[in-house]
Order: sequence, then C-alpha cells, then structure tokens
Amino acid sequence: MSEIDRRPSDADVCVVGSGPAGAFTAYSLARKGHDVVDVDAGKRLSLEDHRRRLEQWLRPDFDRMEFWHEEPRDRYSSTGDIYARLNETRVKAVGGTSLHWDANTPRLHQKDFEMDTRYGLASDWPIDYSDLRPYYARAEREMGVSGADDNPFGPPREEPYPQAAFPPSYSDALFAEACEELGIAMSSQPKAINSEPYDERAECRGYGVCNACPTGARYSADVHVRKAETEGARIIDRAPALSIEHDRTGEHVDAVVYATPDGERHRQTADEFVIACGGIETPRLLLLSESKEHPDGLANSSGAVGRYLMDHPNVSVSAELDEPTRQNNIGWVSSRSDQFYDHDEPTPGSFHLTFGNTAKRVRGGAQSKKPTMSRLLEVAGNPTADTLFETAGDPFNETRLGDELALPTTAGPPYPISIRGAGEMLPRADNRVTLDRSKTDSYGQPVPSIDLSEGTHAKRTMEYCLDVQRSIMDELGAAITGESTLDDRSMSTHHMGTTRMGTDPSTSVVNAECRTHDLRNLWVASSSVFTTGGANNPTLTIAALALKTADHIDAKL
Repeated sequence: MSEIDRRPSDADVCVVGSGPAGAFTAYSLARKGHDVVDVDAGKRLSLEDHRRRLEQWLRPDFDRMEFWHEEPRDRYSSTGDIYARLNETRVKAVGGTSLHWDANTPRLHQKDFEMDTRYGLASDWPIDYSDLRPYYARAEREMGVSGADDNPFGPPREEPYPQAAFPPSYSDALFAEACEELGIAMSSQPKAINSEPYDERAECRGYGVCNACPTGARYSADVHVRKAETEGARIIDRAPALSIEHDRTGEHVDAVVYATPDGERHRQTADEFVIACGGIETPRLLLLSESKEHPDGLANSSGAVGRYLMDHPNVSVSAELDEPTRQNNIGWVSSRSDQFYDHDEPTPGSFHLTFGNTAKRVRGGAQSKKPTMSRLLEVAGNPTADTLFETAGDPFNETRLGDELALPTTAGPPYPISIRGAGEMLPRADNRVTLDRSKTDSYGQPVPSIDLSEGTHAKRTMEYCLDVQRSIMDELGAAITGESTLDDRSMSTHHMGTTRMGTDPSTSVVNAECRTHDLRNLWVASSSVFTTGGANNPTLTIAALALKTADHIDAKL
C-alpha cells in the first residue's frame, strides 16, 4: 500500500474536524465548487475495524472503554462536581462520535431560542426557530430521518419526515396505556435510522447493535465525508490541529498548523477556516492559539471561549412487571413524550421522556447461549443469512461474528422496564473548559480541563422529571427497583455552549452566521455555538447550523 499523502494542498476552505458539523460543512461547500481540505485528528476506520467492533459489541464481556479506543486516548482533567469521562463518550476517528451515537434526531423547540424573552433566564439566541427551520428540513433529508408528525408538543414542521416512523413496540403500548390514564401524550421518536432503503443504505434489520450498526441503516457522518470526497474535498486523517495562525493585524487567519504520524508539522492555508471540533476541542484549539494580538486565546476578546459549558442532565427509573413486556433486541427507543418540554413558569425547565425498549443482557446460566450467526438472524427476525450486510460498501463476513456471542434477552417473570428523562441545564460562566498547563498531550500541548457542576435549575427540573417517571410506573403497576439521579452522575455525551453565539462581541464568540467576532475569516460549526442547550439531543441542530454556516461561507466566497 502506498503511503498516504498528508501534506497541505491549495484550498478555498480548511475545515478542522469530520464529525457531523465538519462533514456537512465540507460536503456543502465542495458540492458548490469550492476546494475544501478537512483535517481530522482521528484515523479513517477500515472495514476490518468495523467488523471487530461489531463482534466486541455482542460479547458479554463488552468494555466500552476498549470498543473504539485501541490507541492511547487523550489526556484531560476533570475538576467539577460532574466527572467529564471524555474517553468513554467521544470517538476519535473520521466521522467523529456519530460513529457510535444512538441516532436520536429531535429538533430544538421555539422556546429554546428565546429563554430570556420568555422566562428571564440565560440569553436569547441571535437567531430564532424560523431561521433554522428550513435547515432542519435539509438536515433531516441528508441524514434520512425516520419519524411521524404525531407529536402534539413538538415544534412546527414544514414537510413530512423523509421516511416513515418505526412503529411502537409492545412495551411502548404498555407505557401508552399508563400515560393515557395520566393525561400524558406519547409520540414516535425521530431517528436517523432507515425504516426503508434510503440514500443507497439498507433499512434497519433490528440486529440490536445500533452503536456498531452492521448494515449502514443508522446514519453516521462518514456518509457525508465520502460524499464530500466525491465532490472533490480532501480528507486528511491522523492530523491533529495544534494551533491557528493569523496575520500581523490579528484579524485574519492565515493557516492551521497540524501534525502527521511521521512527526512532521504542516501549515494548511485557505481563504476561510471552519473549526468543527465539538464542545471541548473547539475552545481548546482557540485557547492554544494565543498570540501577542490575542493573549487570552484566539477569538476570545470577550473572555467567553470555553465558558458556558452545558450538557444534558438525565435521570431514570427502573422497574419490574409480572406480565411479559415482549422486549427484544431492537437496541433503541421508539417512543417519547415532550409533554413537559414547553412550560409556563421558568422553573422547573424542559425535559423529555423516552421509554426503554431494549432487552436486558443476561449473563450466565441457561440463557447465556453462544449462538451461531443463523441464531442471531432468527432472533433479529430475519429469515436467512443471505440478507445480512447486503448494502453496498459493508461486506462484513458473517463467519467472524457467530462464535462466543451472548444474546441480550428479556428474562422473566418479573420483566424489567425503564423510563429515562433528559433535561436542560442553563449556561453559567463558571462551567467551562480551560487549559491544564500541568499536563500535556503527546505533542507537548496543555490538555483541556473541564469544570462542570449542576445548577439549581437543572436540579429542580430533574427532580420533577423523576416524580413524573415514578407516577407512570405506579400507574403501570410496576415495582420500582432502582433510580438513577443527579447524585454523582457523569457528564453526558452532549457538550455545548463553549463558543457561544450572540450579537454582542463583548459577551459572545461568534455572530448569527457563526463567524467569529474577532477574525473575519474564522467560523465555528459545532454545538459549542449553542447559546442555550434545550433538552433535546443536539446533533440535528448541529447539522442544521453547519448547513446554514456553509451557505454564509459560500456567499462570501
């Protein structure tokens, strides 16, 4: 195999990061005829990498820390009440963390953009829901979101989902009966998982290994990485960005400096630069790029870079029923409730509910069988092995997956069930990402330090959420066996707010177009620009903002 060329090349746009934000930005600009180079710290995964991870996911001794992370992971510090656990939740590879996400794709609500106006809390975004609404629709089409317009508490839509929603499960129906008695409305969960063949990707076959999807039915950002390359973009993997250099004025970016596996460092020049490294690495890169003109870090005249970190606090209630729930190894939730998302009073704030729909993994005893692949297909509801992995580009070898596997099953009676709730955290300046200069990474650079703690608003919101969950279990006649509360919780996978959007350069990092206030050719495409975080999964909003930002860059070019 010839050596991969990771040297710089001519570019109109340099993108840093290839998760959903970077991939959508690179593809959108490349298809409009611009020369795009996208550098990413992670490696491009091979088919063999995917095969091995799928086998790992099915094994009873599955270890999430080892699943994606054969190479030494990044160092970091966690100093707040909430442990950051970055190496358990982030994937360092081309495609980013979408390579193992759950593919939940709700939109933010109108109120999320207007928290100050409506409640006197936090700040309003400089854009509103109507500004992002057409980009939400575009992002849903690009990802191939499955859903139904059946949510009486959802934000307004302009067109149907690209694909039909997955039908509710039998256990969903049990929850629905209890919720109806309590006056709580349930609806389908929008998912970036194919309910039918879409965009040359197969439909979901229900194997229950969503985080290592073998068919390509679940969307991941490497889809748009490949599309960007088809349009002429160049992706440079294993190329961590070390700093951003600017001209003498301090108002114009000249280059991104990145390292390569051979120990060399390179300068990628371009006309426009887009930082798309997520809510932790984006502010870290800006802080690492300090200079005489920007002594506190690049684009940080406001002092807001790294501040206002948010995640989504979550709680859950587990219980048992004597009657069968008929849960199987579907792997993801298909129903939700947004009844408590929009609220009249400031506190408690927004939260949504999702209803457990996954079989419990049983280890040991007669139920811990070691099936062949044909048995896996039988449980998944597929008649023959011939249909496995038939989608183009995913020629996995079934003989690698059949031995030593333990199937998740629903043991009973009693039968386990659960409800999970995720809520909003208000932005606070003391929740932040800084540089820990006492620790360095393999390039001698200070590592990120994450300081995150709950606020009163989040605590009261999630206490109310737990009360609602308990009432549903009581109405269902289920015996509660456990609760997951905010006590000693770890940070979620959603990192938002650390280069916030706003109209005032003294209090924000980027403007309504996601261009930095301080440098005229530096843009940010990331959940880090969120002014508030809402209570819904951020990925669809990240994608919508990336599409919008790409349009602004295209207009400038």
